[in-house]
Amino acid sequence: MQATTSSTPAVPTVQLPGRRPLLTRKGWGAFFAALLAVCALAPLLNLWVPPDSAFHLSDYAVALLGKIMCYAICALAMDLIWGYTGILSLGHGLFFALGGYVMGMYLMRQIGTEGNYGSELPDFMVFLDWKELPWHWMLSDSFVATLILIVAVPGLLAFVFGWFAFRSRIKGVYFAIITQALTYAAMLLFFRNETGFGGNNGFTDFKRILGQPLATQEMRMLLFVLTGCTLLGFFLLARWLVRSKFGRVLQAIRDAESRVMFSGYSPLPYKLTIWVISAMMCGVAGALYVPQVGIINPGEMSPAASIEIAVWAAVGGRGTLIGPIAGAFLVNGAKSWLTVVAPEFWLYFLGALFIAVTLFLPQGIAGLARKLRRSGGEARPLAGAQAEGRSPAAKEETRA
Repeated sequence: MQATTSSTPAVPTVQLPGRRPLLTRKGWGAFFAALLAVCALAPLLNLWVPPDSAFHLSDYAVALLGKIMCYAICALAMDLIWGYTGILSLGHGLFFALGGYVMGMYLMRQIGTEGNYGSELPDFMVFLDWKELPWHWMLSDSFVATLILIVAVPGLLAFVFGWFAFRSRIKGVYFAIITQALTYAAMLLFFRNETGFGGNNGFTDFKRILGQPLATQEMRMLLFVLTGCTLLGFFLLARWLVRSKFGRVLQAIRDAESRVMFSGYSPLPYKLTIWVISAMMCGVAGALYVPQVGIINPGEMSPAASIEIAVWAAVGGRGTLIGPIAGAFLVNGAKSWLTVVAPEFWLYFLGALFIAVTLFLPQGIAGLARKLRRSGGEARPLAGAQAEGRSPAAKEETRA
């Protein structure tokens, strides 16, 4: 009698998906083209091409593009928290303004005795009969401390606020209303003269940064290049975040937070981390904005400013990263043109644009571009079939 040997069935192996590249080959090509345009082409057209040439990039255009790139950083930060995590914030203007105020305090100290009153104190403090700097101005003369505070102040406020909000499971429209209320309260606080932030006028009349004059063409171009490189760097950071395991959990929280909790994940640390990162990105954008525009006041904390950031992300396309950047350029470019041509119609245009995007383009400009790409890809095989003398219906019958 022969012994029978039982063979154990082979257990099928699970093939995990490989790590996707940060950018495709075309993506890296577009990235380096943008980097080249910011670091080489724009300085060439502004500094070396004669002003009477058709290819000259004017100082006004440099300042406008630099400002819009700061706005694009805010739109990118909004996309991380709204597009990829599903948390609508109407308070990101506060973080933008806080970074701007930290930089503004440093620039005010750089004026020195060149103010109207010839005092080491800022002019508004002399006007209000202040005798010494308040305690929160003590580190404002250090550039290193300023760089740290640009990210630390918005980040700390976002951490404290987010800890209590997310721990209490506040979400949806309630979270949006609370963030806007926080921003409005901060705006009222900064309007008060006794807080030491310049009151209604804020900070202006900046002279230099790191001992170098601000009002030179070379310094304006340097700030432009620095802003462009920061925007591209934040884009790569955001791309890396959303493609990592951390980013996949964020998208799962956006789509079904309860299922994420049942799977053993706590949404609190994920939501809090991306919330703080988003706030710090806005703080950096505000710090880059102030020396280029030359002023910072509580108006940057207005509810309308925070709503506009959400509009840029919605118009460009949430959950795409590149879409909100395009939305910031489109909306602010239109704003710059319309406020000159027809200033009384600008707000109507903005409202109509947001309504049209909400009703007809829920995925924004990026979604429309993606849809056009797909339709173009489907049209090419049909064209090939017709060139062979076969109708589309015959081709479909063959497929069936």
